[in-house]
Amino acid sequence: MNKEKKPEWFDEANPEQFATVVKKGVELPQDSHQFVKKQTFQKRNFHEPNLEELASGILAGNRTLLARAITLIESNAEQHFQKAQELLQMLLPHSGKAIRIGITGVPGAGKSTFIEAFGTYLCDLGLRVAVLAIDPSSSISGGSILGDKTRMEQLSRNPRAYIRPSPSAGKLGGVHRKTRETMLLCEAAGFDVILIETVGVGQSEVIVREMVDFFMLLVLTGAGDELQGMKKGIMELADAIIVNKADGPNKKLALKTKAEYSRILHFLQPATKGWETKAFTCSALYEEGMNDIWSTIKEFENNTKKSGVFAERRRMQTKEWIYSMIVDQLQFSFFYHQGVKPLLPKIENEVISGSRTATSAVEELFRVFHDNKH
Repeated sequence: MNKEKKPEWFDEANPEQFATVVKKGVELPQDSHQFVKKQTFQKRNFHEPNLEELASGILAGNRTLLARAITLIESNAEQHFQKAQELLQMLLPHSGKAIRIGITGVPGAGKSTFIEAFGTYLCDLGLRVAVLAIDPSSSISGGSILGDKTRMEQLSRNPRAYIRPSPSAGKLGGVHRKTRETMLLCEAAGFDVILIETVGVGQSEVIVREMVDFFMLLVLTGAGDELQGMKKGIMELADAIIVNKADGPNKKLALKTKAEYSRILHFLQPATKGWETKAFTCSALYEEGMNDIWSTIKEFENNTKKSGVFAERRRMQTKEWIYSMIVDQLQFSFFYHQGVKPLLPKIENEVISGSRTATSAVEELFRVFHDNKH
């Protein structure tokens, strides 16, 4: 830095007052700015793959193109929606071959550690594993806030694994389309097992249950106290209950907790017809108990495929998917309608102030919606 360009705060007479010293910088050649501009332009001028290139790349297992296709599906831009649907149509015949596993758990149950240990175990068996973690989007920025790759460092480096956070965009309804469609892409890319992790906030468990074949509930030791606060409905969704952290001095308590859950499960309706929900212990930290869990999932798959329950569940899930998307589309069409959107705050205030009933307000809004929908 030149002498005359030193910052105003720098007192040359008393340089010892400062921890930093202003030194002359590296001078750049005159044409360096042109070089930087040229390089920046060249970097931006990359090849945008067409749908055929994306589809063939995904079928060949190209992770870069898979990531770009998932980004396309997650985009809310109108111009991307049709392109994403065309890509899915091309890949649909190649999907559906993976076993889909949902994983939920109480806070602190160690879901991420379990998924990393279980995913690593499956990769060691020679299977390809995709992890879709349903990430609660920030209500302020709209960005994802979990950062799954930092929580599953070992698995994210495994060449047989692929981890992708699936932001819910602030509403659980967004999970229906984006996570399901991402799952189809991963299946087309040749992944054998799809693990879907929920945020564990009530309704998300139900949504994930509706898109997987096998559903696991991770719990901690000390079931007596925990069961008081756990919803019976969540336990009835599970095909297996896993007592995690069964290691060290905690192992004895974990076995006791497993016995308590086993007793309770006898009184609950099973989540899957013809299948008895079982309780297991495992240690994700020491990767113990993974073999028993995977053997149970394979047994479940074989039994339900023989009985026809597996295929029936997938048919019902597809039907639920259609209806959930109809509801999402109707909500979007209604709330963003050019007549409804400006009128809604006024009518809302009238109802809140008590000057009109909620029923008459809704009737007026729908009248505006139907009169101007074309």
